[in-house]
Amino acid sequence: MVEPLLSLRGVTKRYGTIHANSGVDLDVIPGAIHAILGENGAGKSTLMKLIYGVQTPDEGSIEWQGEATHISSPAMARRLGIGMVFQHFSLFETLTVVENVSLLVPGKKKELTERIFELGKAFGLEVDPLAHVYSLSVGVRQRVEIIRCLMADPKLLILDEPTSVLPPQSVELLFDTFRRLSARGVSILFISHKLEEIRSICTHATILRGGKVMGNVTPKDFDAHALATMMIGHGMSTVSPAKPVARGAKQLELNNLSRASDDPFGVSLKGISLHVRGGEILGIAGVSGNGQSELAAVISGERSLPKTVQGTISMLGQAVGRLNPAARRKLGFAFVPEDRLGQGAVPELSLIKNAILTAHGHGMTNRGMIRRARAETFAQDCIVRNDVRTTGPEAEAGSLSGGNLQKFIIGRELALEPKLLFLNQPTWGVDIGAATAIRKRLIELRNSGCAIIVISEELEELFELTDYIQVLSEGRLSPRFSTNETRPEDIGRAMIGASEGSA
Repeated sequence: MVEPLLSLRGVTKRYGTIHANSGVDLDVIPGAIHAILGENGAGKSTLMKLIYGVQTPDEGSIEWQGEATHISSPAMARRLGIGMVFQHFSLFETLTVVENVSLLVPGKKKELTERIFELGKAFGLEVDPLAHVYSLSVGVRQRVEIIRCLMADPKLLILDEPTSVLPPQSVELLFDTFRRLSARGVSILFISHKLEEIRSICTHATILRGGKVMGNVTPKDFDAHALATMMIGHGMSTVSPAKPVARGAKQLELNNLSRASDDPFGVSLKGISLHVRGGEILGIAGVSGNGQSELAAVISGERSLPKTVQGTISMLGQAVGRLNPAARRKLGFAFVPEDRLGQGAVPELSLIKNAILTAHGHGMTNRGMIRRARAETFAQDCIVRNDVRTTGPEAEAGSLSGGNLQKFIIGRELALEPKLLFLNQPTWGVDIGAATAIRKRLIELRNSGCAIIVISEELEELFELTDYIQVLSEGRLSPRFSTNETRPEDIGRAMIGASEGSA
């Protein structure tokens, strides 16, 4: 029998009365690609933080290469040979990529820059080493995290949702990297909600539910539906197809809009034209870093249009190019941003106060004073209706798992009953059960006559949700594809500018 590289016995972690992990046993053998499966809030990320030294167990023991070990900090974990790529990034936004890497990886700037280029080219993780992190899209930031971790030559690599914002081409290249690392004896702990990825890449899987180990399986022996059932303990609901509805007026229209990026490392928008009517869902596909962030900023109002800009944007019957986000919301617009912990919520504030941020106009204030009871009721309703796993509305947003916070933010925006809803990466880091529930609610909202636009790098999601798809590539938007008459391969070709859609 092969001696485990890492062994956990009876590991327990409590936060007040909540048992994030309870009596967890886990063995990771050398060269294994070992999945940790579970719903949002099942304790996966907490367990990884215990292994990486971010947190320490309240009970239980950890053995590393056969010896009892107390991992007191990430620095100690890295000295042992443990590296981790977090779901929420741990990068300094005002530093360049190479400067961020140098904080953990020794070497001169020139040498590190060359290694970043080499790794990026070899593994499909291209990134500009001299770019400032604040100028990078979420997908490119993910690449930086993975490169930085690989440069430390780890014995155990912990990956929390590493493919959540990567295009399919890069995912396969990344998996090739993992297989090469595995062949060299490097162990990988892999958290992902993409069950087909788990089946494709992982040799072992441990299933968590409510912080406890429910079983250990070989992923290839089960289909995705069976794995999902094991994770959540019951069968999943299905997403009903969008029913035909009478299409309403154009609720959002961009006409030949060109806008230079405010950042020298950003992607400028070039001649963007799109529209979405009431009772429609329009999807925007594309590889990360092709102008999604810039397009989202223009639609949400985070970036207004200068008087000299080419093109127009209208929303709910009004020209809104010069209106800020609050003014657009007053028209009946709601927005779920890509960055849930930076734009979608304030981590240090309670869920009640985070509800007030965008829902204050729905009876939560009176003559400038907050009506706390109304706000608390609104937050509690969001928690219950969207199955948000938390201690209650007083919990800080930052204490929730990524998926549960996403469910709360989406629930908050849906509760506003918008006429126009815009979502950027709506199910990033959300487990399969919650993602299905979110998509089901979006289709229900669409069927009620709401106009919805979704930016997503999940092609499967777009084909499940949308009526039409357009592809964003190098700041240019393709014509509309009718989803029912289009294949994923057609969208893939459009991503590289090799195909045309139809109106």
